[in-house]
Amino acid sequence: MTDAPLRRVLITGTAGFIGFHLARLLLAEGFRVHGYDGMTDYYDVTLKQRRHAMLLQSPNFTATEALLEDQARLDAVADEFRPGIIIHLAAQAGVRYSLENPRAYLDANVIGSFNVMEAARRLEVRHLLMASTSSVYGANTEMPFTETEKADTQLTIYAATKKANESMAHAYAHLWNLPTTMFRFFTVYGTWGRPDLALYKFVDAILDDRPIDIYNHGDMYRDFTYVDDLVRGIRLLIDAVPERPADGIVPEGDSLSPVAPFRIVNIGNSDKVRLMDFVDAIEESLGKTAIRNYMPMQKGDVPATWADAGLLQRLTGYRPQTDFRDGIARFVEWFREYYGK
Repeated sequence: MTDAPLRRVLITGTAGFIGFHLARLLLAEGFRVHGYDGMTDYYDVTLKQRRHAMLLQSPNFTATEALLEDQARLDAVADEFRPGIIIHLAAQAGVRYSLENPRAYLDANVIGSFNVMEAARRLEVRHLLMASTSSVYGANTEMPFTETEKADTQLTIYAATKKANESMAHAYAHLWNLPTTMFRFFTVYGTWGRPDLALYKFVDAILDDRPIDIYNHGDMYRDFTYVDDLVRGIRLLIDAVPERPADGIVPEGDSLSPVAPFRIVNIGNSDKVRLMDFVDAIEESLGKTAIRNYMPMQKGDVPATWADAGLLQRLTGYRPQTDFRDGIARFVEWFREYYGK
């Protein structure tokens, strides 16, 4: 990737948890990055501002604060920056919040994503990469989840909007020969994380002697993926540009479309961890016992997620492997320092 435009990456959601870490990684590798973020108040905007402030210390980082739904602004930014790569991470996140405010998900995740795809098509970028989620597997029960299995039983509006993104992106890839990779994230955690994520809420509550809510009475399993591993996977996928199969034949186990330069890739730790083991590790790292409030399964939630990350490894030679105990320890260290607890 020596051609100058290919060193310019437009990332949506750079003030967010994952976007911040990805931008920092790409800047360290010498890319020019322009961040686009709406700075919505779904959670503490101060945390978002701190992330952007850190990124702005690099001369190769510039940023725009605007909503994805503002197509004119997004187009103007894209036209001026002329990225060779677009990585679309911005979204209205949160499975549970989608029960309260579903329209926010349609506006940001569907309309906003459509605007990003339009910009990518118009600029004829080398590669469009877009975030999806393990939640699209919905009611599927056969695990580990593989990209080639059907995923038609989404259980929340959040998951449904992400599946809609996958379908729209496939159509764009087919119609406009736009190389597109969708990655499905699995329970991402780590430093500078979102306050609505379980690890953040658990650590904060335990330190303040407040009870933590444990759903499905603790009978839950998640494929916890450390954020540094996740963004390393995204970085490597930049160079794994999908190509439309000339003969329509797709290698076994590959999610590549037979009719488009389009692929879906799981990014997960390939390790199903029991929620109670996760809580035990938090307690050990904090040196403090949690007050556990056991709750029934919440509407729209699933009892387990577990990724088959074999395709990621075949495409990039890389597989996430941070042990959840090590990841929790890093988060706790950051949390204590950031909040002075």
